[in-house]
Amino acid sequence: MAAGGVAEWSIATVLKTVIPVTGSGVRIPPPPPERIVNFYVKLGIWVAAIAVVFGFLWHKGQLLRLSNYIQETREELKKCTWPSWEELKGSTLVVMISILILGLFTVVVDFAILKFVNWII
Repeated sequence: MAAGGVAEWSIATVLKTVIPVTGSGVRIPPPPPERIVNFYVKLGIWVAAIAVVFGFLWHKGQLLRLSNYIQETREELKKCTWPSWEELKGSTLVVMISILILGLFTVVVDFAILKFVNWII
């Protein structure tokens, strides 16, 4: 290299000097495929666990309470008056405009506070 010249180098050359390349040839084998028997064992354990929980809840009367709750909820929902399609579209539009206005207000206030803090500092 001449005086004042630029040495030719590349990232690969630098990395070769920093990180030695080892040619060990060690290959990590992939894990063995999961056996189907393991799947059925896992499935059986889950089914047994769910059955135990179901039996416990049935014994304590919680399933009857849940059934009554669902039935009463359905009866109450039948009493509700649901909005028409036009009312629903109008309400959705009002919500979207409100969100837009609130978002713009937040941006303006944030910008004003930022300018005020920068003016103080």
